[in-house]
Amino acid sequence: MTTTLTEKMYHSLIGGKPVEGTSGTTQAINPATNEATGPEFTLISEDQTQQATLAAAEAFPTYRRLTPKARAQFLNAAADKIQAAGEQIIATAMTETGLPEPRLQGELARTVNQLRLFAKVAGQADYLGVRIEPAMPERKPLPRPDLRQVKIPLGPVAVFGASNFPLAFSVAGGDTASALAAGCPVVFKAHNAHPGTSQLVGAAISEAVAEEGLPAGVFSLVYGRGTVVGQALVADPHIKAVGFTGSRGGGTALMATAAARPQPIPVYAEMSSINPIFVLATALGKDDEALAEGFVTSLTGSAGQLCTAPGLLFVPEGPAGDDFVERVSAALTAAAGSTMLTPGICSSRVEGEEAWKTLDGVTEVARGTAGSTENAPAPAVYTTDVATFLSTKELSEEIFGSVCLIVRYGSEDELHRVATGIEGQLTATLHLDPARENLTFARAFVEDLELKVGRVLVNGWPTGVDVGDAMVHGGPFPATSDGRSTSVGTLAIDRFLRPVAYQNLPADLLPDAVRDENPWSVVRRMDGQYTLPSIEGDA
Repeated sequence: MTTTLTEKMYHSLIGGKPVEGTSGTTQAINPATNEATGPEFTLISEDQTQQATLAAAEAFPTYRRLTPKARAQFLNAAADKIQAAGEQIIATAMTETGLPEPRLQGELARTVNQLRLFAKVAGQADYLGVRIEPAMPERKPLPRPDLRQVKIPLGPVAVFGASNFPLAFSVAGGDTASALAAGCPVVFKAHNAHPGTSQLVGAAISEAVAEEGLPAGVFSLVYGRGTVVGQALVADPHIKAVGFTGSRGGGTALMATAAARPQPIPVYAEMSSINPIFVLATALGKDDEALAEGFVTSLTGSAGQLCTAPGLLFVPEGPAGDDFVERVSAALTAAAGSTMLTPGICSSRVEGEEAWKTLDGVTEVARGTAGSTENAPAPAVYTTDVATFLSTKELSEEIFGSVCLIVRYGSEDELHRVATGIEGQLTATLHLDPARENLTFARAFVEDLELKVGRVLVNGWPTGVDVGDAMVHGGPFPATSDGRSTSVGTLAIDRFLRPVAYQNLPADLLPDAVRDENPWSVVRRMDGQYTLPSIEGDA
């Protein structure tokens, strides 16, 4: 396995084998210095993408038939390989992204644990959603046929790496883990900002594929220009679904390509969110300093480059709100900028803030200090009122980085107008005192927000997404392309499955999951009642 990057040049890994690209090369840029770093990586052409998609299509018939136990064993093996290479992966990612070692250590642990979580999901196989309605030949006025339903994998999936999570939303991230757990081979489009990190993780997965005796096309890692190779992947007829984390422009471009295919496919794109935080009047007057510091920490963590970073803070008008804004200003003024992921991301962040400065009714409140490295702009906070916010489209657009807009509101009615007027978001957060709050309003406000977001929080901060069974990391457009899904947590597997019903099939033709003997020991819904397997099946 490639545990160190010792060569001068690396290539895409298609079906476990290096394939030299014919469309030039790329090299990582150290965002702390703006200098090229590490080896070069060849970029494949549009035509070469077909090698990866064909390999995935050829692997699919065998991979989809794996038993739950075998699929779980593969995912655990991939987790082991990545963990074993962890030291080199983290060192490479630090150089390519500017992220600090503790953050990347946590992200590596999350990546490994996420693979193990989906191994457990694959092994239990309850995600198959088995439903059985036995035949009722004596039913009047018409007999009922024998009906059995199970979810099957869609087919090969194209996954795109995210810039802000070089591990947890990248090569072995949640989209890859959930697709593989569902039985779908993955063609992964590496993010060109961290190619070395991608190579190390991709090599680990490829080695697990080989050691488990799986078809080589179960996983491929490709390097290429996003506007060329990315579009080619989504347009390729072998690809049956897409997982994407990135900009709204990038996501909607892929959605358009997928919709224009002769056979359209789903694109699960996480794109744009400004994650409003609403400080209600009852939250103020206790420990406002801690509340302000908590907000600034959430805003500036990872240089504000988190999907759930708060870009909007709603604060009541009046003396208590004034005092809180002053405390936020003091905490932010003491904060320094951190190195952003790429020069391009930093430039976009600066340009977005400059655009705010030209808007009527928007005023700078506080500014921290710039960091000591390249691409580390100072965090900043601006303020406006509800009327200006609702009437100024630019203020609802995401600025990716440590920039926030404080919106001062004067009434509960204004909050209702905001909640019903904002775009779809990943999260919305309320800070309140339950003992003093008008619960009639709070309940109605939560009902407003749940129509706009995927996760509602109270007295917490949106950054930091727990990976488990109950998490939703999604939301209405433009937070995601499909608000019915999540890209984090075990429910993410549903994106890459579809239900099939079998009517009056002979027992020998039925899939194992719906056979009477239940060989996989799957939890099933039998004639309207959930049933647990009585004995351990041979999975």
